[in-house]
Amino acid sequence: MLQLARTAVDALFDFTFYYPLFMSYLWMAGALYYYFHYERRNFVRHRAGPPELPEYPLVSILVPCHNEEQDVEEVAEHLLRTRYPRFEIVAINDGSTDGTGAVLDRLAAEHAHLRVVHLAANQGKALALNTAALLARGEYLVCIDGDALLDEDAVAWLMTHFFSGPRVGAVTGNPRVRSRSTLLGRLQTGEFSSIIGLIKRAQRTYGRIFTVSGVVACFRKAALQDVGYWSTDMLTEDVDVSWKLQLNHWDVRFEPRALCWILMPETLKGLWRQRLRWATGGMQVLLKEGRIMRNWRKRRMWPVFVEYLTSVLWAYLMLGVFALWLAGKVLPLPAGVSVPTLVPQWTGVVIGTTCLLQIGVSLYLDSRYDRGLGRQYYWMIWYPLAYWTLNVFTTVVAVPRALLWRRGTRATWRSPDRGVRP
Repeated sequence: MLQLARTAVDALFDFTFYYPLFMSYLWMAGALYYYFHYERRNFVRHRAGPPELPEYPLVSILVPCHNEEQDVEEVAEHLLRTRYPRFEIVAINDGSTDGTGAVLDRLAAEHAHLRVVHLAANQGKALALNTAALLARGEYLVCIDGDALLDEDAVAWLMTHFFSGPRVGAVTGNPRVRSRSTLLGRLQTGEFSSIIGLIKRAQRTYGRIFTVSGVVACFRKAALQDVGYWSTDMLTEDVDVSWKLQLNHWDVRFEPRALCWILMPETLKGLWRQRLRWATGGMQVLLKEGRIMRNWRKRRMWPVFVEYLTSVLWAYLMLGVFALWLAGKVLPLPAGVSVPTLVPQWTGVVIGTTCLLQIGVSLYLDSRYDRGLGRQYYWMIWYPLAYWTLNVFTTVVAVPRALLWRRGTRATWRSPDRGVRP
């Protein structure tokens, strides 16, 4: 029995070590293929800006807002500088309790491109987007957050994909972190390259994207209508709509040159709330779409499903390693079962080196669009310890939350931590 326990513990240790190592090299390989096969060639060809499009259909830029008084004017000013020739802005004031509505009304009176929709009560981002989509005049919808600054050429870059085929349903942009005044901000600057940007490139190479970026994405309205628009009972409506589109055979793409500058939490409490919401929303989608594993026609989403499920298993096993280490401090455990230390040994050195290699590759890929990324590399030595620990605990907490979430319960807004302001 003791030998069986030792074998199980060895298998647990092996999995917790080899899984992140394997995924890191898989992501790097996929991202580098994407870069050399698609991105590098297009970057050289269109260094001066986006290519001329065959036509310029009207694009509606949707901006759901809840208590964005501090940022919404700056957001609108950036949107009005958009260089795409035909666009409108539809801002949705979703039951704000501050001066957001008054600021939007003043801006709408000054700028013909801007229309404002007021919702009397907080209905949630998904319903705000659904409302705006129904009122939008354009066939293509660019959706950004109410505190995000969209690059002047982002709309044009997003739109280039829709002329390559009628089954392109959505294109996700490349969010860049602009709150960098603290260690948490600097870590997230590197994270958005080393994890989010790298993984999206790799997933495009391998077939399917787990999710569009909720802060910047463009949708074909016909595709949204086909899948019933955004679900109002999902904590992460961006993940849910990405899966709905791809399960209905719409193509979802990634455009690294469609930049959007975003604010991120710079306190531990704000970061915990954000990542817990992301993890819970991901689990909600996993539970909702679990039946796809029995449907051969949905097989192209199987790798995304299995990878996410495996990452959840890895988080619980990491918690098990931590529990064994803690138990060994108060109980005499057999040698083959005990965990003498959590301080990285040679395995930690291998994982840490791989992580820094992954970060270096990703910062190189995104350095063409976000200058000064190299200065963040030093701070990323703290990334494995800080964010893997956070991801483990948010995932462990998210699973029961998702299991207990009542379908049909409206997911409403909560004002997030937007970083340290000057």
